[in-house]
Amino acid sequence: MEAHEIDYHIHGEEMQYVEIELDPNEGVIAEAGSFMMMDTGVKMETIFGDGSKKDTGVMGKIFGAGKRLLTGESLFMTAFYNEEDYKKKVSFASPYPGKIIAIDLSAIGGKFVCQKDAFLCAAKGVSIGIEFSKKLGRGLFGGEGFIMQKLEGDGMAFVHAGGTTCKKELVPGEELMVDTGCIVGFDHTVDYDIEFVGGIKNTIFGGEGLFFAKLRGPGTVYIQSLPFSRLAGRVLSAASRGGGKDKGEGSILGGLGNLLDGDNRF
Repeated sequence: MEAHEIDYHIHGEEMQYVEIELDPNEGVIAEAGSFMMMDTGVKMETIFGDGSKKDTGVMGKIFGAGKRLLTGESLFMTAFYNEEDYKKKVSFASPYPGKIIAIDLSAIGGKFVCQKDAFLCAAKGVSIGIEFSKKLGRGLFGGEGFIMQKLEGDGMAFVHAGGTTCKKELVPGEELMVDTGCIVGFDHTVDYDIEFVGGIKNTIFGGEGLFFAKLRGPGTVYIQSLPFSRLAGRVLSAASRGGGKDKGEGSILGGLGNLLDGDNRF
């Protein structure tokens, strides 16, 4: 194997974290900000790009980092190496409530396509790049589904899904319509395109967006019930409607709480 062969354990239910066990000289790469904890003796190093290949030269590193920049991610990633003579552990946490999905790239043909913000961590040697669309419709109307990441290699990779995760096994020719933001990722054998919802009432009053992603099997598709964009939109919407009032708005207890807190607004 080119990628390091790591062992892992996923802990928790709603706010999960993945614990990676590193043998001597093994390593793991992760998005900046996902680190949770590690044993002493693990070396942390900031790398330019994804660091999947050695001796790529300056231009190779710049190209690799530039691909990540197109997806809206940081130019840098963090690598963790076990420099001791015995096993060490390092853990990475979910960014918001949901599930961590373990992807064995060697079992699915060496490639997995996922949302640009779904990647959490992977064995050292896994390449994190971008999946360019060859169809114009995806580029013009795909929204979140346009520029997607691709994870390539033969090691383990871990992606995060918001809310509850649905796993769909599509047979050859089977199609599934999905909100573009609800896609977590899918096997490279799955064909995807963007399709217009249709109908003037759906377009103006539907409230669901104008386009769906159409996925066609064969392959496995992972879908999330709570994309971060939807979660953030609801929070911002509630905050803008609140007008600066607290959760007790409109109730006797809410007014009493304001009074006790020294806030005379009712």
